[in-house]
Amino acid sequence: MIVRRNLKFQLILHYTWRQLLYYVCLSTLIFLLHDYYDIVYFAIPSYTIAALGTALAIFLGFKNNHAYDRWWEARKIWGLMVNYSRAWTRQVTTMIIPNGDTAEEVKRFQVAMVYRHLAFVHSLRVFLRKKLAYNETKVTELFEDPNSYKDAEAFLSEKEYRKMMVKDNPPNFLLQLQGEDLKRAFQKGWVSDFRFMKMEETLVDFNDIQGKCERIKNTPLPRQYSYFSRVFVLIHCTLLPMVFISDLGWKTIPISVVVSFVFLALDLIGERTEDPFENRLEDTPMTSLSLTIETNVREQLGEDKKNFPKKYGVEDGIVF
Repeated sequence: MIVRRNLKFQLILHYTWRQLLYYVCLSTLIFLLHDYYDIVYFAIPSYTIAALGTALAIFLGFKNNHAYDRWWEARKIWGLMVNYSRAWTRQVTTMIIPNGDTAEEVKRFQVAMVYRHLAFVHSLRVFLRKKLAYNETKVTELFEDPNSYKDAEAFLSEKEYRKMMVKDNPPNFLLQLQGEDLKRAFQKGWVSDFRFMKMEETLVDFNDIQGKCERIKNTPLPRQYSYFSRVFVLIHCTLLPMVFISDLGWKTIPISVVVSFVFLALDLIGERTEDPFENRLEDTPMTSLSLTIETNVREQLGEDKKNFPKKYGVEDGIVF
């Protein structure tokens, strides 16, 4: 997620230089053909581009509104993950009560339940970014990327970790283990009927969170919006210098490039916002939120602060 107020020019140029080069070359060519070779066929009426520009602005506004809704929903879902993680830890540590001489056993059980939840959080983050992770310069396989299931290994037993790694849906597998352990606690008398139901409801909430994330991940913004927005921007920006050339002369080149950049930027904003789980600069900062959850939860367990994970800070205006 980009948090700096001002974007670096190099970053903007990285995503737009090819299109801008096309617009510069096109505008220059139109100028040369019109002014030096007296080819006037490229001059078209201004009302043509005005009508197209109005329609395109409405189309891009619609696309960007829906893209932002998807991004904001993803951020709200992970906000719920933070809240429910704190609630789950509190439930585990206060609602699972030992009977007889089981205090030490219950304590180990509580820690295992909370740690497995941390494994769930980290594995869900990786699961949503699975298969291909984008680092803005090249595409790498998941296990070559720092965004790896290895982050969950420290919170699971070796047996559980091995089983998780062969599952099609590792986060769901971990929730299943949580439910089975919760049933075991109920059978041992550590959890009453009412407390069992309340804790099961929290596990269902985690299922809902995962399902909502998977819905956004697996259901892209209708491709026709993305495709036709690119096509319409290309047509509009290609016609721009043909409209300006009769009145502006050489000024057609900078003015048409600037106007084209505005429409290009609007299209790119929607395109890069619509998928918030792709591990890109603009995406939901799941790594940072996962470490926040880990810190809060381990603090609730009473662990020493020196064992807390290092906070994932802002690097060059970006939070992942």
